[in-house]
Amino acid sequence: MSRVQLALNVADLEAAVEFYSTMFATAPAKRRPGYANFAIANPPLKLVLIEGPAAERGSGVAGALNHLGVEVETPEEVAAAGRRLSGEGLQTLTQDATTCCYAVQDKVWVNDPDGAPWEVYTVLADAPGDDIAGESGCVTVDGACVPVGAAASSGCCP
Repeated sequence: MSRVQLALNVADLEAAVEFYSTMFATAPAKRRPGYANFAIANPPLKLVLIEGPAAERGSGVAGALNHLGVEVETPEEVAAAGRRLSGEGLQTLTQDATTCCYAVQDKVWVNDPDGAPWEVYTVLADAPGDDIAGESGCVTVDGACVPVGAAASSGCCP
């Protein structure tokens, strides 16, 4: 079996375990002092959480993380994820038919306890423009959607 491994530095392991257990509807496969890992079946992912002060958390580069995501197949799956996450008490932000990464997407956003933004999304169509270069579209700032460039006048955010 192949799967992506994602190792995240976290400030509060208990809060992170609670968040990711809710996000992926599964409990950790392994717990050790300052460490937890999840063997997530859907989507196939090995998630590793490492707790501690920044100087002790390995070679990660502060500020290098943009956002994390789970791609699903349908808008109904995005909506179901949004209902499940908000029903579990997480603050969500929904974006329907927003343009990002050269695609029109439906998505729902949540932030983990350390502020890492996660999106559950589906691609609806290809799009000629992109917001990565900051020309137009939406970005997430402190967990809130912010329209950029041409999108500022069109209001891409809910």
